[in-house]
Amino acid sequence: MPKKTNNILDVLRSELELLKSGYYTSPPHAPWRASYIFEDSPSCLNFNNSTRPHPCNECPLIQLVPADLREQEFPCRYIPLNDKKQTVESLYRTSTHQEMEEVLRDWLNREIAQLEAGNTPRE
Repeated sequence: MPKKTNNILDVLRSELELLKSGYYTSPPHAPWRASYIFEDSPSCLNFNNSTRPHPCNECPLIQLVPADLREQEFPCRYIPLNDKKQTVESLYRTSTHQEMEEVLRDWLNREIAQLEAGNTPRE
């Protein structure tokens, strides 16, 4: 499993690895349901801790959340994933799990390429 890190590029690479492995389709810690994207990830500061002792503003993904949505209970659900402004939150309501994974995979690949090229993360 990926280790926790404060480096956004490492987090995104870990998320892509998890996605490719099928982790979000059949998570080992909760095989009876699909995982919540980002929240059920080992890269989440509060992974497997229902008391959520770490505030989300300490997570590297917070820099990808629009400023006006950073106070949401799960701000990582509001990261814009494409030009259509789809988010994990909107995909939960409008897409199949497979469609969500495709959008997420495309976004992760784009963000990783941008960061590897030396560009700053986009909000």
